[in-house]
Amino acid sequence: MTYEFLQQYWWFLVSLLGALLVFLLFVQGGNSLLFALGKNDDERTLLVNSTGRKWEFTFTTLVTFGGAFFASFPLFYSTSFGGAYWLWMIILFTFVLQAVSYEFQSKMGNLLGKKTYQWFLVINGLVGPLLLGGAVATFFTGSNFLIDKGNMGNEVMPVVSSWANGSHGLDALLNPWNLVLGFAVFFLNRILGSLYFINNIKDEQLIPRCRRQIFIDAIPFLLFFLAFVGYVLLTKGYAVDEQGVIFMEPYKYLHNFLEMPVILFLFILGVVGVLYGIIKSVFSKTYRKGIWFAGIGTVLVVLSLFLIVGYNHTSYYPSSADLQSSLTLANSCSSMFTLKTMAYVSVLIPFVLAYIVYAWRALNKKPITMDEIKNEDHTY
Repeated sequence: MTYEFLQQYWWFLVSLLGALLVFLLFVQGGNSLLFALGKNDDERTLLVNSTGRKWEFTFTTLVTFGGAFFASFPLFYSTSFGGAYWLWMIILFTFVLQAVSYEFQSKMGNLLGKKTYQWFLVINGLVGPLLLGGAVATFFTGSNFLIDKGNMGNEVMPVVSSWANGSHGLDALLNPWNLVLGFAVFFLNRILGSLYFINNIKDEQLIPRCRRQIFIDAIPFLLFFLAFVGYVLLTKGYAVDEQGVIFMEPYKYLHNFLEMPVILFLFILGVVGVLYGIIKSVFSKTYRKGIWFAGIGTVLVVLSLFLIVGYNHTSYYPSSADLQSSLTLANSCSSMFTLKTMAYVSVLIPFVLAYIVYAWRALNKKPITMDEIKNEDHTY
C-alpha cells in the first residue's frame, strides 16, 4: 500500500459515505412534506413514524462522514468545520431539532405541543439538505480560506488555516451555483422521501398524493440538477501539476469524466436509475420499489461527483481567496501510518453495512398502516 494509494482509498471511502448520506436524507425530504402530504393529525403521525424508523441511520452517517474526514484529511476538517463553522453549526442545529422532535413530540405534557415539534422536523427537512448541498457545491466553486503551514512553528498562534472573511461559511450562500446544487439536493430528497413513503406505508389516501408530489418535485429537481451538471462540465476546474502547484484548467471536470470512463459510466448509470425510479413510480399506480432504483442511482451520481473532484490531479477543496491554499489529497491527508492503520480497521465496514441492511429489513418487513400506529405502544 503506497501513500498515494491510501490517499485515494480513503477519498473513495469518504466519498461513499457522502453519497450514502445524500441518499439517507430522504428522511429530511419526507419530513419537509409533512404538512403537504398529511392532511390531518393521524396522517402526519403515520408519516412521522415512517421516517422515525430510519432517522438514526441518517444522523449516524452524518457523524461518521465527519469523523472519516477528520481522521483521513484533517486539514480539510480544521479548515472547513473550523473556518466555515456558522454554516456547519446551522446544519447541525437543525439535526438536533430533528432528534429532539422525534423524542418529545408525543410525550405527555410537553410544553411546546406536538405540532410545534412537527414544524421542527419540517425546518430540518428544508434547511438541512439545502445547506448540505451548498456545502458540497463549494468543492467545485471554492471557499474563502487561507492556508499557511509555516504557522505550525508559531508558539503564539499555531493556526494553519483561517477564514478570509468574517462570514465564516455563510458567504457560500452568496454564490448562486452553490444554491443551485443546494436546491437540487433539496428537491431530490423530497422525491426520495415520497418514494420511501410509497414503499413503507400502506394507505389508500396518502400514496396517490405521494405519486403526485413526486411529479411536482421532479420538475424543479431536473432543472436545478441539469443546470449544475452543465456548469460543472463547462467551467474551469482546479488542477494540480506534478509539483503540487494549483492552476485553473478549462473543462477540468469534463476531462476527468473522459479520462476516467468507469466513473463516467457510474454517473450515467446513476442518472438512469434515478429517472427510472421517478418515472415508474409516477405512472404506475401499483409500483412500490422506486426508492431502490432512485436511491442506488443517487449514491452512484453523488459518488461520481465526489470522485471527479478529488481524483486525477484535482483540488477537492479549492480556495477562492488564495489559489495555492487549495487542498488536495496529497497536501491535506494524515500520515502514512495513520492512513495505513485505519485501512486495516476499514475491513469492518462491510460488516457494519450488513448490519444496516439487516436492521432495515427487520424494520421494513411489512408496510406501516394506520391501524398499526393506533395500536402500537411506542409511537413518535
